[in-house]
Amino acid sequence: MGLIRFTIWRLANRLFPVMHDFDNFRLKRLEIYLSEHLESFSRPLEILKFPDGQSNPTYLLSSPKAKYVLRRQPDGTLLPSAHAVDREFRVMNALNGAGIPTPRCLHLCENEDVIGTMFFIMEFVEGTIFWNPALPELNNDQRARVYGQMNQVLADLHSVQPKSIGLADFGKPGNYFARQTDRWVRQYQQSATETIEEMDCLTQWLLENLPVDDGTTCVVHGDYRLDNLIFDAERLEILAILDWELSTLGNPLADIAYQCMQLRFPDNDILPGLG
Repeated sequence: MGLIRFTIWRLANRLFPVMHDFDNFRLKRLEIYLSEHLESFSRPLEILKFPDGQSNPTYLLSSPKAKYVLRRQPDGTLLPSAHAVDREFRVMNALNGAGIPTPRCLHLCENEDVIGTMFFIMEFVEGTIFWNPALPELNNDQRARVYGQMNQVLADLHSVQPKSIGLADFGKPGNYFARQTDRWVRQYQQSATETIEEMDCLTQWLLENLPVDDGTTCVVHGDYRLDNLIFDAERLEILAILDWELSTLGNPLADIAYQCMQLRFPDNDILPGLG
Protein backbone atom coordinates (compact mmCIF):
# COMPACT_ATOMS: atom_id res chain seq x y z
CA MET A 1 0.00 0.00 0.00
CA GLY A 2 1.73 3.20 -1.13
CA LEU A 3 1.71 6.84 -0.17
CA ILE A 4 -1.34 8.92 -0.86
CA ARG A 5 -0.15 12.42 -1.73
CA PHE A 6 -1.94 15.75 -1.61
CA THR A 7 -5.05 14.33 0.03
CA ILE A 8 -7.00 14.71 3.24
CA TRP A 9 -9.65 11.99 3.34
CA ARG A 10 -9.85 8.48 1.93
CA LEU A 11 -11.98 5.65 0.65
CA ALA A 12 -10.45 2.16 0.60
CA ASN A 13 -6.99 3.74 1.01
CA ARG A 14 -7.39 6.11 -1.93
CA LEU A 15 -8.97 9.52 -2.48
CA PHE A 16 -11.87 9.56 -4.90
CA PRO A 17 -13.42 13.05 -5.09
CA VAL A 18 -16.95 12.69 -6.38
CA MET A 19 -19.51 15.11 -7.70
CA HIS A 20 -20.84 17.38 -5.00
CA ASP A 21 -24.38 17.16 -3.63
CA PHE A 22 -25.07 20.91 -3.87
CA ASP A 23 -27.89 21.97 -6.16
CA ASN A 24 -27.31 25.02 -8.37
CA PHE A 25 -29.07 27.30 -5.90
CA ARG A 26 -26.88 26.32 -2.96
CA LEU A 27 -23.75 26.40 -5.09
CA LYS A 28 -24.52 29.91 -6.29
CA ARG A 29 -25.24 31.12 -2.76
CA LEU A 30 -21.96 29.63 -1.57
CA GLU A 31 -20.01 31.28 -4.37
CA ILE A 32 -21.51 34.68 -3.55
CA TYR A 33 -20.92 34.19 0.18
CA LEU A 34 -17.25 33.25 -0.27
CA SER A 35 -16.73 36.26 -2.53
CA GLU A 36 -17.95 38.47 0.30
CA HIS A 37 -16.13 36.79 3.19
CA LEU A 38 -12.85 35.33 1.85
CA GLU A 39 -10.36 37.87 0.60
CA SER A 40 -8.33 35.27 -1.29
CA PHE A 41 -11.37 33.80 -3.08
CA SER A 42 -12.20 34.50 -6.70
CA ARG A 43 -14.76 33.04 -9.07
CA PRO A 44 -15.50 30.63 -10.61
CA LEU A 45 -15.86 28.02 -7.88
CA GLU A 46 -15.27 24.31 -8.50
CA ILE A 47 -16.40 21.89 -5.82
CA LEU A 48 -15.88 18.17 -5.27
CA LYS A 49 -17.11 16.11 -2.35
CA PHE A 50 -14.74 13.83 -0.49
CA PRO A 51 -16.12 10.29 -0.18
CA ASP A 52 -18.87 9.30 2.20
CA GLY A 53 -17.80 7.82 5.49
CA GLN A 54 -17.10 11.08 7.31
CA SER A 55 -19.76 12.15 9.78
CA ASN A 56 -19.36 15.77 8.69
CA PRO A 57 -19.54 16.10 4.88
CA THR A 58 -16.29 17.55 3.52
CA TYR A 59 -15.55 19.20 0.18
CA LEU A 60 -12.58 20.38 -1.85
CA LEU A 61 -13.15 23.92 -3.12
CA SER A 62 -11.01 25.18 -5.99
CA SER A 63 -10.83 28.75 -7.24
CA PRO A 64 -8.35 30.40 -9.62
CA LYS A 65 -6.29 31.72 -6.68
CA ALA A 66 -6.46 29.00 -4.03
CA LYS A 67 -7.85 25.69 -2.80
CA TYR A 68 -9.87 25.32 0.37
CA VAL A 69 -11.67 22.65 2.36
CA LEU A 70 -15.30 23.12 3.43
CA ARG A 71 -16.61 21.06 6.32
CA ARG A 72 -20.30 21.22 7.20
CA GLN A 73 -22.93 19.62 9.36
CA PRO A 74 -24.94 16.87 7.66
CA ASP A 75 -28.53 17.47 6.65
CA GLY A 76 -31.40 16.23 8.78
CA THR A 77 -31.99 15.85 12.52
CA LEU A 78 -28.76 15.75 14.52
CA LEU A 79 -28.05 14.01 17.82
CA PRO A 80 -27.39 16.37 20.74
CA SER A 81 -23.74 17.59 20.80
CA ALA A 82 -22.92 15.70 17.59
CA HIS A 83 -21.53 17.25 14.37
CA ALA A 84 -20.43 20.44 16.15
CA VAL A 85 -18.36 21.94 13.34
CA ASP A 86 -18.18 25.21 15.27
CA ARG A 87 -16.23 23.38 18.00
CA GLU A 88 -13.85 21.97 15.38
CA PHE A 89 -13.29 25.46 14.05
CA ARG A 90 -12.71 26.88 17.52
CA VAL A 91 -10.22 24.27 18.71
CA MET A 92 -8.19 24.24 15.49
CA ASN A 93 -8.07 28.00 15.44
CA ALA A 94 -6.86 28.16 19.04
CA LEU A 95 -4.27 25.40 18.69
CA ASN A 96 -2.89 26.76 15.43
CA GLY A 97 -2.06 29.94 17.27
CA ALA A 98 -0.26 27.88 19.93
CA GLY A 99 2.04 26.17 17.42
CA ILE A 100 0.16 22.87 17.15
CA PRO A 101 0.02 21.77 13.48
CA THR A 102 -3.59 22.18 12.39
CA PRO A 103 -5.07 23.44 9.12
CA ARG A 104 -5.47 27.21 9.24
CA CYS A 105 -9.15 28.02 9.72
CA LEU A 106 -10.38 30.87 7.54
CA HIS A 107 -14.07 31.38 8.23
CA LEU A 108 -17.01 29.98 10.22
CA CYS A 109 -20.53 30.44 8.87
CA GLU A 110 -23.29 29.89 11.42
CA ASN A 111 -26.00 31.13 9.05
CA GLU A 112 -27.77 27.97 7.88
CA ASP A 113 -29.52 29.89 5.09
CA VAL A 114 -26.36 29.92 2.97
CA ILE A 115 -26.07 26.17 2.20
CA GLY A 116 -28.62 24.67 4.60
CA THR A 117 -26.25 23.87 7.50
CA MET A 118 -23.48 25.47 9.53
CA PHE A 119 -20.04 25.15 7.90
CA PHE A 120 -16.48 26.37 8.07
CA ILE A 121 -13.66 26.93 5.60
CA MET A 122 -10.04 25.93 6.21
CA GLU A 123 -6.91 25.86 4.12
CA PHE A 124 -6.14 22.85 1.94
CA VAL A 125 -2.92 21.28 3.26
CA GLU A 126 -0.79 19.51 0.68
CA GLY A 127 1.22 16.58 1.98
CA THR A 128 1.28 12.84 2.53
CA ILE A 129 -1.02 10.58 4.53
CA PHE A 130 0.17 7.10 5.49
CA TRP A 131 -2.71 4.64 5.45
CA ASN A 132 -0.89 1.46 6.46
CA PRO A 133 0.48 1.67 10.03
CA ALA A 134 3.19 -0.87 9.13
CA LEU A 135 4.67 1.80 6.79
CA PRO A 136 5.99 -0.76 4.26
CA GLU A 137 7.12 2.03 1.92
CA LEU A 138 9.61 3.37 4.50
CA ASN A 139 12.83 2.01 5.96
CA ASN A 140 13.32 1.41 9.69
CA ASP A 141 14.81 4.85 10.38
CA GLN A 142 11.97 6.55 8.53
CA ARG A 143 9.36 4.51 10.42
CA ALA A 144 10.94 5.56 13.69
CA ARG A 145 10.82 9.17 12.50
CA VAL A 146 7.10 8.96 11.68
CA TYR A 147 6.09 7.44 15.02
CA GLY A 148 8.48 9.70 16.88
CA GLN A 149 6.73 12.66 15.28
CA MET A 150 3.35 11.23 16.27
CA ASN A 151 4.41 10.92 19.88
CA GLN A 152 6.10 14.33 20.03
CA VAL A 153 3.18 16.21 18.52
CA LEU A 154 0.73 14.45 20.83
CA ALA A 155 2.91 15.39 23.81
CA ASP A 156 3.01 18.98 22.54
CA LEU A 157 -0.79 19.03 22.28
CA HIS A 158 -1.23 17.69 25.80
CA SER A 159 1.26 20.27 27.11
CA VAL A 160 -0.85 23.23 26.00
CA GLN A 161 -2.74 24.80 28.89
CA PRO A 162 -6.38 25.17 27.75
CA LYS A 163 -6.84 28.43 29.65
CA SER A 164 -3.84 30.02 27.92
CA ILE A 165 -5.49 29.68 24.48
CA GLY A 166 -9.06 30.50 25.47
CA LEU A 167 -10.28 26.89 25.81
CA ALA A 168 -10.87 26.73 29.56
CA ASP A 169 -14.57 26.14 28.87
CA PHE A 170 -14.08 23.71 25.98
CA GLY A 171 -15.17 20.77 28.15
CA LYS A 172 -15.79 19.73 31.73
CA PRO A 173 -12.65 19.06 33.78
CA GLY A 174 -12.22 15.65 35.42
CA ASN A 175 -14.29 12.44 35.29
CA TYR A 176 -13.45 12.15 31.58
CA PHE A 177 -13.69 8.38 31.16
CA ALA A 178 -17.14 8.20 32.77
CA ARG A 179 -18.42 11.17 30.77
CA GLN A 180 -17.20 9.77 27.46
CA THR A 181 -18.57 6.30 28.13
CA ASP A 182 -21.93 7.74 29.12
CA ARG A 183 -22.02 9.95 26.02
CA TRP A 184 -21.27 7.14 23.58
CA VAL A 185 -23.68 4.75 25.25
CA ARG A 186 -26.47 7.34 25.00
CA GLN A 187 -25.66 8.18 21.38
CA TYR A 188 -25.58 4.51 20.44
CA GLN A 189 -28.91 3.86 22.14
CA GLN A 190 -30.52 6.91 20.52
CA SER A 191 -29.42 5.88 17.03
CA ALA A 192 -29.86 2.08 17.31
CA THR A 193 -32.33 0.54 14.87
CA GLU A 194 -32.17 -3.00 16.25
CA THR A 195 -30.99 -4.89 19.32
CA ILE A 196 -27.44 -6.22 19.07
CA GLU A 197 -26.72 -8.45 22.04
CA GLU A 198 -22.95 -8.10 21.72
CA MET A 199 -23.21 -4.31 21.90
CA ASP A 200 -25.42 -4.51 24.97
CA CYS A 201 -22.84 -6.75 26.65
CA LEU A 202 -20.02 -4.40 25.69
CA THR A 203 -21.93 -1.41 27.01
CA GLN A 204 -22.50 -3.10 30.35
CA TRP A 205 -18.87 -4.20 30.62
CA LEU A 206 -17.55 -0.71 29.92
CA LEU A 207 -19.83 0.87 32.51
CA GLU A 208 -18.67 -1.67 35.11
CA ASN A 209 -14.94 -1.40 34.31
CA LEU A 210 -14.17 2.30 34.02
CA PRO A 211 -10.50 3.12 34.69
CA VAL A 212 -9.59 5.42 37.55
CA ASP A 213 -9.38 9.06 36.44
CA ASP A 214 -6.64 11.03 38.22
CA GLY A 215 -8.20 14.34 37.19
CA THR A 216 -5.47 15.37 34.73
CA THR A 217 -7.05 17.66 32.13
CA CYS A 218 -5.81 18.93 28.77
CA VAL A 219 -7.05 19.27 25.20
CA VAL A 220 -7.56 15.77 23.81
CA HIS A 221 -8.04 15.02 20.13
CA GLY A 222 -10.32 11.99 20.52
CA ASP A 223 -9.36 10.32 17.21
CA TYR A 224 -5.55 10.54 17.16
CA ARG A 225 -4.28 7.99 14.67
CA LEU A 226 -1.84 7.81 11.77
CA ASP A 227 -4.33 8.43 8.96
CA ASN A 228 -5.56 11.64 10.60
CA LEU A 229 -2.13 13.22 10.11
CA ILE A 230 -0.63 14.95 7.08
CA PHE A 231 3.16 14.60 6.76
CA ASP A 232 5.79 16.39 4.74
CA ALA A 233 6.93 13.59 2.40
CA GLU A 234 10.63 14.48 2.58
CA ARG A 235 11.18 15.60 6.17
CA LEU A 236 8.50 13.26 7.60
CA GLU A 237 7.27 16.05 9.86
CA ILE A 238 3.59 16.47 10.71
CA LEU A 239 2.05 19.38 8.81
CA ALA A 240 -1.51 19.07 10.09
CA ILE A 241 -3.69 17.06 12.46
CA LEU A 242 -7.15 16.45 10.98
CA ASP A 243 -10.64 15.56 12.20
CA TRP A 244 -11.12 17.38 15.50
CA GLU A 245 -14.81 16.55 15.82
CA LEU A 246 -14.31 14.52 19.01
CA SER A 247 -11.90 16.92 20.69
CA THR A 248 -12.66 18.20 24.19
CA LEU A 249 -11.00 18.65 27.56
CA GLY A 250 -10.08 15.28 28.97
CA ASN A 251 -7.45 12.89 30.24
CA PRO A 252 -4.36 12.56 27.99
CA LEU A 253 -4.23 8.82 28.62
CA ALA A 254 -7.30 8.44 26.41
CA ASP A 255 -5.44 9.75 23.33
CA ILE A 256 -2.44 7.56 24.11
CA ALA A 257 -4.61 4.46 24.50
CA TYR A 258 -6.44 5.25 21.27
CA GLN A 259 -3.17 5.57 19.39
CA CYS A 260 -1.95 2.26 20.83
CA MET A 261 -5.07 0.45 19.59
CA GLN A 262 -3.36 0.08 16.21
CA LEU A 263 -1.11 -2.47 17.88
CA ARG A 264 -4.20 -4.61 18.53
CA PHE A 265 -6.26 -4.11 15.39
CA PRO A 266 -5.92 -6.74 12.65
CA ASP A 267 -4.61 -5.73 9.25
CA ASN A 268 -7.73 -4.93 7.22
CA ASP A 269 -9.08 -2.18 4.95
CA ILE A 270 -11.54 -0.76 7.49
CA LEU A 271 -9.31 0.00 10.49
CA PRO A 272 -5.85 -1.24 9.51
CA GLY A 273 -3.69 -2.24 12.43
CA LEU A 274 -0.53 -4.11 13.31
CA GLY A 275 -2.17 -7.07 15.09
